[in-house]
Amino acid sequence: MLIACLAAMTLAWWRWGTARAHQRRMMLGAVALLAILFISPFCALTSALFSARAVHHIALTALAAPLLALALPVRRVPGGWGLWTGIHAATFWLWHAPPAYEAALSNDAVYWTMQLSLLLTALALWRAMRAAPVTGAIMALLATMVQMGLLGALLTFSSSPFYAPHFLGPVAWGLTPLEDQQLAGLIMWAPGAGLYLVAALALLGRWFAREQAATA
Repeated sequence: MLIACLAAMTLAWWRWGTARAHQRRMMLGAVALLAILFISPFCALTSALFSARAVHHIALTALAAPLLALALPVRRVPGGWGLWTGIHAATFWLWHAPPAYEAALSNDAVYWTMQLSLLLTALALWRAMRAAPVTGAIMALLATMVQMGLLGALLTFSSSPFYAPHFLGPVAWGLTPLEDQQLAGLIMWAPGAGLYLVAALALLGRWFAREQAATA
């Protein structure tokens, strides 16, 4: 359903919109990534492995969401980057609390609520960062990096598994539930948080380049 809606939106936007070529490429990239996340065999793997779910959520919020943001015009988001940094962090932590996560995996409506809320709050955050001053965008990226790293550390150093839906699935892949959870934590802690650090450093580099060009 999500992919069908995005595909219809992309087709209409491509045919009748005023998007530039690079915006169209960003939109196609986002839709392609969402297709991989939700209708490929990888989606089924996320039901078995929590570590795969971690990759899924990182790709959704740190790759698909910024691609969508880059495909849309730069506009100020109500509330600004500070508010959306907090809202997205709260949403991310909420859905990784065991009761909420277990509810999402046991009910289709709750599952799609989880996925859409993660994507839409991330999209709002990335759009807010695009419209923000460079310093604000960097602060938002670093704050998101920190909260992602904290959640990853919590999962990595836990002495017991949290998520009942993944107590059996990892065994078929040669992992214990705790090892699967720790792997998920490492994924969030290193590459997950690292994506935001790379984005912050890229913004900082562009800012320095502009400053040097202005003073040359």
